[in-house]
Amino acid sequence: MEELVIRDADVVDGSGADSYRADVVVDGGRIVSIVKEAAAAGCQRPRARRELDAEGLVLAPGFIDMHAHSDLALLRDPDHSAKAAQGVTLEVIGQDGLSYAPVDDRTLGEVRRAIAGWNGPGDDVDFDWRSVGEYLDRLDRGIAVNAAYLIPQGTVRALAVGWDDREATEAELEHMRRLVAEGMEQGAVGMSSGLTYTPGMYAKDAELTELCRVVASYGGYYCPHHRSYGAGALQAYEEMVELTREADCPLHLAHATMNFGVNKGRALELLTLLDDALAAGADITLDTYPYTPGCTTLVALLPSWANEGGPERVLERLADDDTAERIRHHLEETGSDGCHGVPVEWETIEISGTGDPALAEYVGRTVLESARLRGESPWTVARRLLLTDRLAPTILQHVGHEENVRAIMRHRVHTGGSDGILQGAKPHPRAYGTFPHYLGHYVRELGVLSLEECVAHLTSRAAARLRLPDRGLVREGYRADLVLFDPATVGAGSTYENPRVLPTGIPHVLVDGRFVMEDGRRTDVLAGRSVRRAPR
Repeated sequence: MEELVIRDADVVDGSGADSYRADVVVDGGRIVSIVKEAAAAGCQRPRARRELDAEGLVLAPGFIDMHAHSDLALLRDPDHSAKAAQGVTLEVIGQDGLSYAPVDDRTLGEVRRAIAGWNGPGDDVDFDWRSVGEYLDRLDRGIAVNAAYLIPQGTVRALAVGWDDREATEAELEHMRRLVAEGMEQGAVGMSSGLTYTPGMYAKDAELTELCRVVASYGGYYCPHHRSYGAGALQAYEEMVELTREADCPLHLAHATMNFGVNKGRALELLTLLDDALAAGADITLDTYPYTPGCTTLVALLPSWANEGGPERVLERLADDDTAERIRHHLEETGSDGCHGVPVEWETIEISGTGDPALAEYVGRTVLESARLRGESPWTVARRLLLTDRLAPTILQHVGHEENVRAIMRHRVHTGGSDGILQGAKPHPRAYGTFPHYLGHYVRELGVLSLEECVAHLTSRAAARLRLPDRGLVREGYRADLVLFDPATVGAGSTYENPRVLPTGIPHVLVDGRFVMEDGRRTDVLAGRSVRRAPR
């Protein structure tokens, strides 16, 4: 007898087709049968050792978070309710060009310091890996949800070239090609870049094109955080389209937003650019989060020259008064490339977390608010935070536009990505709320997407980009990564004031046919594993 039958569910199967009522039978981690309209037809109902009454619930494929920052959280936090409770059954990590493999001892220490604001310092993690394959093996010991990995181009450059702003030598370029090839052979699904973060931003297009050719040869895709989401955003998108056309590499645009005042109401221009490229034969997808503010680290706003050489050099420059004044001038007057070419508006920069608990008074306030409370300039406050907290502060950047968010999420190549940073006292609510917020706010309340269309965005489209032949749909033979939710009550519990609140209306989540969420509570099941690149 099979393990589980989910009875009388309203199946939204991920294809975009209309829902239907069915009994769904799960055994051995897979969907073994789907009996449509079993009760109405009066036919023999399937039986199993366990029956789950799904009356009033939607059964859908588990959601795929195409842009996650859970690289260490998956290892240090077996519970991982931030994602499991949202119905996420697969995360794509290694984002924005910086993560923890491939590395050597030197690079690992540098990367840990550079992205402590994203993932914490990692003092509670045993870094017993160096290669991509070893990191994936570590995930295979058991994690809350599944994870796929992108080779981080910035980390690769740090390993082969260092943190200096210069072109790679031919020998260094060949070293990077080899590192990317090894990572793809070991199971990575593609490569990411952070082209407003050091050292990845120092790579010229020709270098990126060569690495993308390697990725494409293994059937992977390129996922860039491109060179600007502010001034020159459209040119930056166009650069990525042209680069991947030259490399004949599929393109997935990370957190594809149009932010800052210069881009208000300009989403249609981006979508026209993408439609033209798609019509010409390009292979392009994108992801977004359903919120207007962005989230990053405070140090990321600094100009690229200030970040050259790695974290310790940044701190040295910040400690020098003359150099710090140059940084301020670029930030506030010229428009730093780290701030997307737009002069920083300190009233939009909210401190969301610090590494040092003694700095908690800054959290939840904008830099401008803290400056006024102290009778100081905003730059004085920001500089002190960076120095005292050794580059660890994270920020919310309130620079988005709702009309752009809605327009982009409707596009036919759109997928969902939380870009959720789980660190800090007040992280962005998207870390805990992205997927239920799509379903509750943008589907039920606003009708921006139909339920069937939205589920397809969050499941099958993402699975297709990842080239996963047995995930992303409710189909016989497919893996039983499933979510059951109440369409009348599903919604994000997280808010900007209380961002770590779990969602409502998602009682059950299964990974590999096992309940990781049951009756709205996290079980102790660790059914997640690495999801490795499918061979061509």
